[in-house]
Amino acid sequence: MKYFSFRFMQKAKFERCCYLLSFLLLLLQSGCAWMYFRSGGEPPAAPVHYSLAEWPFEEYWTGVVFNGAKIGFTHLSLAPAEDGQKEFAVRSEAVLHFHFLMFDKKVNFRSFDRVAHDLTLRHFFYDYDMDGNKLKLIGNLINGLLEVEVTSRGETRKETVLVEGKLYPASVIGLYPVFHGLELGRQYEYQVYYGETQSLSKVSQKILAFEESDLFTAKAFKINTELLGQKVTTWIDLQGRPQLEISHGGYIISGLETENEAKKYLAEATINKQDVLLDYSLIKTEIQIAEPEEVTFMEVALSGIDRDLSLPSDEMQHCDRQDKQIICRTSRVDLDQDSQSRTENSLEDQRYLLPSQTVTSHNELIQETAAEITAEVTDPLEKIRLLMEWIEKNIKQEPVDVFTAMDVLSRKKAECQGHTYLYAAFARSLKIPTRVVNGIVYAEEYGGFLYHTWAESLLNGRWIALDPTLGQLPVDGTHLKLVEGETTLDLMALADFVGRLQVRIMSVETF
Repeated sequence: MKYFSFRFMQKAKFERCCYLLSFLLLLLQSGCAWMYFRSGGEPPAAPVHYSLAEWPFEEYWTGVVFNGAKIGFTHLSLAPAEDGQKEFAVRSEAVLHFHFLMFDKKVNFRSFDRVAHDLTLRHFFYDYDMDGNKLKLIGNLINGLLEVEVTSRGETRKETVLVEGKLYPASVIGLYPVFHGLELGRQYEYQVYYGETQSLSKVSQKILAFEESDLFTAKAFKINTELLGQKVTTWIDLQGRPQLEISHGGYIISGLETENEAKKYLAEATINKQDVLLDYSLIKTEIQIAEPEEVTFMEVALSGIDRDLSLPSDEMQHCDRQDKQIICRTSRVDLDQDSQSRTENSLEDQRYLLPSQTVTSHNELIQETAAEITAEVTDPLEKIRLLMEWIEKNIKQEPVDVFTAMDVLSRKKAECQGHTYLYAAFARSLKIPTRVVNGIVYAEEYGGFLYHTWAESLLNGRWIALDPTLGQLPVDGTHLKLVEGETTLDLMALADFVGRLQVRIMSVETF
């Protein structure tokens, strides 16, 4: 990755841009942002739209600000296909680089989508790189069948998906309303292939207003877009460019920039030194918990989340909605005590023996390693203990994002999610039903709750929560489960909590 040097005037211009985006973030969180958007007057009498052959720009760049700190840029380009088949190439790139827990985190995403004259998908190639772990997707849509090859750690799997109706790549979401017409009140619904979740997903868009602002240079249509439950507001100008985009409740902002402006942050002392993820995700509490690993029972009140959301309830936790908040009680399970709800393993439980795109329990090296670790024991509980001990001794705890359990086994380092993926893959390969769960756990050193991933394994018809990262079997009572699931699509539900969830500790019991 190249680094750039710029003159003082360019530096001042860049800092003004970042200041505006950061200032807007503060306005959004204070509820005052509406004051900086005003009517743009009468919109054009006829809908604004362009065919791909007459598209008004070849490319654009945006800078990305997260929680007040600039962390990267995006780039999109549109051009006719090189072979003259009257199709078009949409290339997009996202580069993120930020500081987290004294580590530099790097995320690179590059995509190539070949589309027909109506923006529908024909072929794609996606290349993801997170902290050095790589994932590649190649897809072709032919006669209503989407064939996708997914490659990670040298292992390739193929999927075939039946597609009904038109399908678009996710890269054209910002182009779609410009292609079909920018006009107040228009609404669009269509289907995209979303590479991050490897799924077909519905997109809904509505054009709400025609506005101007001191925060961008051109009058623009305000558009709300919804994908997988996540909402994004974008202001698209009459040339089809996204002047400004706001998502995740205002914590993520991107604004139109030149290429130099977009990339210049890379030269700023290898990015900011603020722990932006930690600042964003930490849930501070008034009451502090000393020695959380000793907690056997906890009662908390949760607020700041949508009324429609419900949380899992089982033997380990019970949650009830009470007006504007949810009351949750969590308990540490006694492994020596018989469960009141003991049942035989059901067909539903058996799905937690199957491999997935992240929990690669079918891999030969995974199976051989798990078998070798547990060769001396037959009791499932003892096998679990040995697997956890092996992970603790052999896998470093570093904030490194991974795509699969094999990334963890190959590089011997990961954060909590990676530790859990590897444990789940080991356990499933040994015929121990295991599911991945995501939620929050109290961190004494930070004085609040942090988002975390751990596992639950089925033993004698009873689900037992365990934490491969913290070495806890069973987990302490500060583990509060919000979402079950291991795929990127499952984890999208966490976005409803991050940055919004508030926790009030009501009572705690310890050993």
